[in-house]
Amino acid sequence: MKKIDKIIDDVMRAIMAISMLSLVAGGFWQIFTRWVLNDPSTVTEEFMRYMLIWASMIGSAYCFYTEQHLSLDLFKNKMTGKVSVANKIFIEIAIMFFILFTFVYGGGRMAINSTNASPVLQLPFTFLYSVLPISGIFIILARGMKYISKFKEQGGKQ
Repeated sequence: MKKIDKIIDDVMRAIMAISMLSLVAGGFWQIFTRWVLNDPSTVTEEFMRYMLIWASMIGSAYCFYTEQHLSLDLFKNKMTGKVSVANKIFIEIAIMFFILFTFVYGGGRMAINSTNASPVLQLPFTFLYSVLPISGIFIILARGMKYISKFKEQGGKQ
């Protein structure tokens, strides 16, 4: 279990690091070509836009993985007992449904059915859209790991 957890963590961190490094390199290249060479690069804006999308989507999956994601706790913290448990179950089901339907299914359909390419880089939009199902799978894995560890925790208490 810990090996799988470490592999998932390492893969997400590597993808985020690569995308963030490429953002820094792309920004540096854009500044260099614009101000030093007086001939701005035409590809960096589109490249950086795609890398920002990848970094933010994988970053959001990583936030789910590390339980650092944004949540509205106004009502959740005021609930107690069975109402609190029912609310937590409802929230988890809603999250999983949204991620499965929107990210995995919808993003996967977009990636599969995409036929056009980006205007400047001529990259297929399949590359851009594929981040949705990838981040969705990472979120599902993160939630699954959370459930497994909670059940193991509960099993040890009995």
